Amino acid sequence: MGDDVLGRGSRRDQEIVLVDIVDDDDHDDVPAVRRQDSLYVDATRAGGANHRGGQEESWARTLKLAFQCVGILYGDIGTSPLFVYSSTFKDGVRHPDDLLGALSLIIYSFALFTIVKYVFIALRANDDGDGGTFALYTLISRHAKVSLIPNQQAEDELISKYNTGKPQATLRRARWMKELLETNRAVKIWLFLLTILATAMVISDAVLTPAISVLSAVGGLKEKAPNLTTDEIVWITVATLVVLFAIQRFGTDKIGYLFAPIILLWLLLIGCVGIYNTIKFDTGVLRAFNLKYIIDYFRRNKKDGWISLSGILLCFTGTEALFSDLGYFSIRSIQLSFSFGLVPSVLLAYIGQAAYLREHPEHIANTFYRSTPNVMFWPTFILAVAASIIGSQAMISCAFATISHLQTLNCFPRVKILHTSRQYSGQLYIPEVNFLLCVGACLVTIGFKTTVIIGEAHAICVVFVMIITTLLLTIVMLLVWKVSIWYVALFFIVFMSSESIYLSAVLYQFVHGEYVPVSMSVFLMIVMTVWHYVHVKRYEFELEHTVPRDKVKELLERRDIQRVPGVGLFYTDLVQGIPPVFPHLIEKIPSIHSVLIFVSIKHLPIPSVDRSERFIFRHVDKEEYKVFQCVARYGYRDPMEEAKDFVDALTENLQYYIRDVNFYTTGDDQHIFRSTSYASSIAESFASYEKHSGHAVYAEEMLTPAESFSEHTKQLSGRSKHFKQFQVENMNMQKMEKVQQEQQAILREMENGVVYILGESDIVASPHSSLLNKIIVNYIYSFLRKNCRNGEKMLSIPRSQVLKVGIAYEI
Repeated sequence: MGDDVLGRGSRRDQEIVLVDIVDDDDHDDVPAVRRQDSLYVDATRAGGANHRGGQEESWARTLKLAFQCVGILYGDIGTSPLFVYSSTFKDGVRHPDDLLGALSLIIYSFALFTIVKYVFIALRANDDGDGGTFALYTLISRHAKVSLIPNQQAEDELISKYNTGKPQATLRRARWMKELLETNRAVKIWLFLLTILATAMVISDAVLTPAISVLSAVGGLKEKAPNLTTDEIVWITVATLVVLFAIQRFGTDKIGYLFAPIILLWLLLIGCVGIYNTIKFDTGVLRAFNLKYIIDYFRRNKKDGWISLSGILLCFTGTEALFSDLGYFSIRSIQLSFSFGLVPSVLLAYIGQAAYLREHPEHIANTFYRSTPNVMFWPTFILAVAASIIGSQAMISCAFATISHLQTLNCFPRVKILHTSRQYSGQLYIPEVNFLLCVGACLVTIGFKTTVIIGEAHAICVVFVMIITTLLLTIVMLLVWKVSIWYVALFFIVFMSSESIYLSAVLYQFVHGEYVPVSMSVFLMIVMTVWHYVHVKRYEFELEHTVPRDKVKELLERRDIQRVPGVGLFYTDLVQGIPPVFPHLIEKIPSIHSVLIFVSIKHLPIPSVDRSERFIFRHVDKEEYKVFQCVARYGYRDPMEEAKDFVDALTENLQYYIRDVNFYTTGDDQHIFRSTSYASSIAESFASYEKHSGHAVYAEEMLTPAESFSEHTKQLSGRSKHFKQFQVENMNMQKMEKVQQEQQAILREMENGVVYILGESDIVASPHSSLLNKIIVNYIYSFLRKNCRNGEKMLSIPRSQVLKVGIAYEI
């Protein structure tokens, strides 16, 4: 089997399997192993608990999250009764039964899209507890290699939360879908473009939702103060919006507790008013549960009925926030609070307004406040304003989560992301984005002035996101869930056909306001596409120009190279190979640190990576050079540690690697491992060495061998039936001393100081490239990069410890 024998720690269902190769003839079932200098997974310690989306949670925690759900998620859907009827009947009610047709459309559209599609289907397509369009894309990315960045590694699939699964041979459609996604670059690009279009629409919706919600609520003042002009209403709305965005800095956790009681009161109020209006004006509106009124509505109104669908769909605005904000809560908490809190209240409100309009169709322009009893006006107005402010919170939270996901996967310029809750990692605040959303919402309010036009603009965001979500869910059903093709076909036909009808009605009125969110989304798509395009091109350039192995050896053996005390962390995007900026540094400054580590921060298409599985290491050429390559792997929801904490974690895992690479490998001697537990044998050998030598193998800062291996052995002993057991022979004291010396040497260099070396590549377009490429790289990307955060700020690195190395790349 060659001259390398490796004890490899691999993961399947968080079980550790130690294997070794002893003889080709006697052990045919032993899997092939990697060479010692390949990236080696140093993560044999079991991972932690899964995210709440994938584990059982207590009912106390479910109820707590369900309470917060009300404050964060349901304000948008809960305030839709403020403007749905006025947006549907722009020219007034022509026939009394049109109200029954519109109500029937509201009831069944709400049930179909919000309840069936999102709450009971889409929420289950979560990515280890995270939802939204981009989470669907990352879920697909784990089951098929659709990423445009060629940085996939086999070691990533060994992470306990990666959980890709393998298509069964009988499921030909899953295999066909996987092959199509992996081999067809055009399909990869279209899938990526559709995903960022949906995320761009979600971010644009975070501008429009606050504008329409707050403006419709504040507009009720005209009922009691008819002298107020439209401009005065608009400026009151703008002031309210500024307050809304100003309180985002306090975090979703605190906002949820603050807002939840208000939304609960709001839902109770509109439900009770709905019951009151139904009983007082016309209980006959309950006939709207009969689908025949929908048919009669379209037969009577024809084209006008079709156009009115752009107003009907506003009844389920905010459903994407339910899915996208899943990372803040849990599936069960959303389903519980939605089914028993939101649905009854909102439907009763729509039914009550329809009953009122049956007798007072002339009040269609301001149905909500006109249908509210006079004695309840001011409490209703105060709650309406508060609820509309809160309704905007769902989309704002959704925008923060979306941009965080985009940034970690190199699809958005670098911005500052603050984690506002230590308990819930998905709760975020992004100052720069918050400011831009506030400016956008205020400008939309000042520019449009009425909820009707803003509603039309709002509608196109909703329906585009829904259609793209349907497409991605269909791929998930085929590739990940592997359900019956008949269920997939039924899902796709029902939702794609109905959503396409709504889309056609919205696009018919494109010039009435829909162009605003489309323009914003196109702008965001350009930003995201350019940023990702240049990142991919830069990665491909570095990959093509990696420093050859013999060149690295030549550089390290140069006599004029001085070894400087301390540790150098050389940051690079490459997960394999040495970047071209390294020899550039040596040419300018012929010196390297006593310990040099090439560090690559890699974000995987999963929400989180357990700390015990974060780092993988390899030696770069000979061990005595003390040059390592390290890949630090994060999920898109994982926060980056402070620089000191990162270095401490890296040092600890490097110590484990040095131990493992010496005792899990046997070099050229082909030592044979047999019968007894490998970890137990090493632990006993270390204990014996300590007894005779009088000192521990690890320095005081690290775990002692007794602690580290006893913990490891406990994990193994409980699962002994799963392991192949081997006996260690020829374990000698010299090897233990070697491990101790290496570990202590690294700790001494850490004490001498750490320098963070950042390769600042100046990306320019090749002189022979196309005009479009030159515009993208030299102008658009250059502008974005100059106006986003620097790398050391994103990595929380102290400026006094930063060394930047400049180099120009032509792509």
